[in-house]
Amino acid sequence: MIKGKFPIDKFKKIETPFYYYDVALLNETLNLVEQESSKYGFMVHYAVKANANPKILKLIAERGFGADCVSGNEVQAAIDAGFPASKIVFAGVGKTDREINLALDHNIFCFNVESIPELEVLNELAKSKGKIASIELRINPNVDAHTHHYITTGLNENKFGFSMDDLKSVIEMTRSMTNIELIGLHFHIGSQITDLNAFETLCAKINELQDEVESWGIYLKNINVGGGLGINYEHPNHIPIPDFESYFRLFSKHLKLRAGQHLHCEPGRSIVAQCGSLITKVTYVKKGGTKQFAIVDAGMTDLIRPALYEAYHRIENISSQGEIEKYDVVGPICESSDVFNKDVELNSTQRGDLLAIRSAGAYGEIMASRYNLRRLPIGYLSTEI
Repeated sequence: MIKGKFPIDKFKKIETPFYYYDVALLNETLNLVEQESSKYGFMVHYAVKANANPKILKLIAERGFGADCVSGNEVQAAIDAGFPASKIVFAGVGKTDREINLALDHNIFCFNVESIPELEVLNELAKSKGKIASIELRINPNVDAHTHHYITTGLNENKFGFSMDDLKSVIEMTRSMTNIELIGLHFHIGSQITDLNAFETLCAKINELQDEVESWGIYLKNINVGGGLGINYEHPNHIPIPDFESYFRLFSKHLKLRAGQHLHCEPGRSIVAQCGSLITKVTYVKKGGTKQFAIVDAGMTDLIRPALYEAYHRIENISSQGEIEKYDVVGPICESSDVFNKDVELNSTQRGDLLAIRSAGAYGEIMASRYNLRRLPIGYLSTEI
């Protein structure tokens, strides 16, 4: 069984469970994103919601990327990490007055607006500050991303964005607002998208919409295609970095940008997921009638994706080279859903062994909770262990 490479002796000195981030892999990923996006002059905004560990944010900010935020606290975290306000976009269906005022005070690049009430409130708050708020309208293109229904965002029945049918009237409304400047359109069809055809379909929808908007005599400076590029959870050792080359080339080939128009995108998971692993210790091995359980000290409070989405994460026993056996890897939380995976093939496992739950750098540490009054897991960079 091919496993990831981990400093096991150093791990033994750290209280489990904890997150471990491979900085070399993160940098390699960022290098490729920068290389491929710069071929076409695309602007990349890292989706902070994927992982907001301050040390991770600082590493990404230092590379010159922008930030995609969905809360006021994310805006502040991005600013604190060194992302320039001129590269911060702020999305979300329920921005509060406090959050909007915070973003206005920082003079961020733009707000991705998702409803008429939000538009009206933003105009009012900007007016009270004597500012002009730059906005992109988030459009729901009714594109099926063919991903888990919890993380599909581009269908008509989803809560996000404006219907394409409403676009003309909304644009007319922005023209009458004294403290709003419409600078583009924003789209985001979902997360963990592995079929790139979904992005081709999005391009076709955007091209049609652009033609229609131009027929109204309107020119837009920016098109934001959101994020959503998936990773390979099954083979993190063989495929540690997504195919960014094909991803960016697809938009260059299929999206008909106008002269002087800028394309923005918002990758999150695809940048940080593979560099992160949740390291947990086996507390007990419990043998049942037909199963055996590896009971670990991490639980759904540390990594909720398997319980929430029935998501798959590769699990490796990094302490053992023994014969392969099958285990249900479960946590200590008082919930039947606190299961990382069933019938997992692991090297022969015993109390005290360390397991690595792979591809956990996105929606892992950031979604941790204190249910059962458990402590929050700490995230460590490979450079500090």
